[in-house]
Amino acid sequence: MIEMKKIVKSYRTGAVSFDALRGIDLTVGNNEFIAIVGPSGSGKSTLMNLVGCLDTPTDGEYRLEGKQVEALSPNQLAEIRNGMVGFVFQAFNLLPYATAFENVELPLIYAGLRGKDRRRRVTDLLCQVGLADKAANRPTEMSGGEMQRVAIARALANNPRLILADEPTGNLDSVSGGEIINIFVDLWQTGHTVIVITHDQNIARRCQRVIKLKDGLIDTDNGNGNGSGHRTNDVIKT
Repeated sequence: MIEMKKIVKSYRTGAVSFDALRGIDLTVGNNEFIAIVGPSGSGKSTLMNLVGCLDTPTDGEYRLEGKQVEALSPNQLAEIRNGMVGFVFQAFNLLPYATAFENVELPLIYAGLRGKDRRRRVTDLLCQVGLADKAANRPTEMSGGEMQRVAIARALANNPRLILADEPTGNLDSVSGGEIINIFVDLWQTGHTVIVITHDQNIARRCQRVIKLKDGLIDTDNGNGNGSGHRTNDVIKT
């Protein structure tokens, strides 16, 4: 699914240039469950932004299902983000004035799904994340765990093959965090590729593969991809 070769991402502020990623080699197959860990500033979120086509590399080659991402137009990148990738963020990013149903429905409206099919799809997704009884609630009427489950349902709206989650349990208590982990495990077991950026050891322990970044490079990778750096059979500790 994902093949990155010598990926560099640089940022410039005035005369100062900073390399957030300094030559990443990474291969991800279909239906992998991956945790990306590492200290703050190691390049985790930058890498997720590139994987999800929210940004493009400064140098290197990125192929997503065989497509060379650097050669795609803005409209083509938007199609990938809307149809192939589902995003889940630490801050939930829900519309505060909209109900749970309306938040999940929004990407389906943009996708042009007709009303009856759209309503059925939203209902199924809220049932899938255990929130069928919260469809009419707004974010201010829900707990953090419930809001994150709405965000996951929204991310699944267009049936993406790749789920990207950036610290999805960072704002949650341990019980709610455990519920979110279980949802990601279920998604992986039903055929999705799931990549999670996390400091949560409970997530890392349950992932099929753990990649640790350090100073913009892959330090360790215990999976079968082509990450730069040595492999280990132990769960990586952050």
